[in-house]
Amino acid sequence: MNRRLSARVKRPGRCHRATVGAWCLLLMSCGTGIEVTEHVTNKDVRRAIEQVDSHQTIITLEAYQDSLPAWEIGKRFWVTDNQVTQLLAHQEGYDKDTLNLAGHVVNYVGHHTGGLYNDDNRYIFIDFHDSLNNLTYSCRAGRAADAFRRGFSIPMLIDLDMVEHYARQVVGKEYYIRTGIWYERKTEKMIDGRHFIKVHIDSVLPGNAVLPMRVLFTTADSHEQAMVWMSDQTSTMQGRSFDAMFVSSDPHLAYPAITDVNWERITRSQVVEGMTKEECRLALGTPKRINEVPDQAGMREYWYYDGGSYLFFVDGLLRQFRK
Repeated sequence: MNRRLSARVKRPGRCHRATVGAWCLLLMSCGTGIEVTEHVTNKDVRRAIEQVDSHQTIITLEAYQDSLPAWEIGKRFWVTDNQVTQLLAHQEGYDKDTLNLAGHVVNYVGHHTGGLYNDDNRYIFIDFHDSLNNLTYSCRAGRAADAFRRGFSIPMLIDLDMVEHYARQVVGKEYYIRTGIWYERKTEKMIDGRHFIKVHIDSVLPGNAVLPMRVLFTTADSHEQAMVWMSDQTSTMQGRSFDAMFVSSDPHLAYPAITDVNWERITRSQVVEGMTKEECRLALGTPKRINEVPDQAGMREYWYYDGGSYLFFVDGLLRQFRK
């Protein structure tokens, strides 16, 4: 249960791992320490981002388009994890087992095609220069046929041009956030957030190997600072694109019948007896399962969420809930 609000129903399934691509699964098994993927799954995201009515103003950002043939010498990449060394070719000048590259910026300096021992496939090796250590690394990027497709990316390397592309479109603007899955900026620890409230976008920064960007924001009412993780079109974990997490118009305007008091409860994922099904859906998201049971007293309806939480309605009004 929420540590602060006694009437809040537990968010579904935080403890499951996210499903990520084959590269990330392999590297996580080596202990990459990516904490965000241990708490939020794709299923969680779909339920946590409440479905506001279709007439809400959806934000359409210009997608980032890039491919290896278009990379210019000097292109910058942010290293998210030291396990990237598992992709480096053995060569003189450094011991890849002792390299500490997390948090470094490396620059693209070229690429070449080569083979691997006892493997007939041709692979692309991309060369990066690390100015901090004055070293050049050759990174195995995948099969040549795959490396030249649009949207190609390298695990644990974040294209800083992509980050800046999205930052230019949203930083300094105000939107209404649709997800209550927030994180502290410094510790990246999950915190209890609010949804459907106005926020100011402060910056977009590189993220991690699963979700490549972080969106930092400040709430308009209380000036609380937090962040959310953001995906792009190449992310292995989808459902957290900017337009999925933010809208440009006030969602409350779509529900004029909901009182200010209940709307405040909704933004905090609170429910109380007497709330309508629509109010509960906005507050807690779509339930995992619904059972309808007619009887002499009227239509009884049960909404079940993960973790054993449920809501009980009689004739469309909440009569009981289990935390």
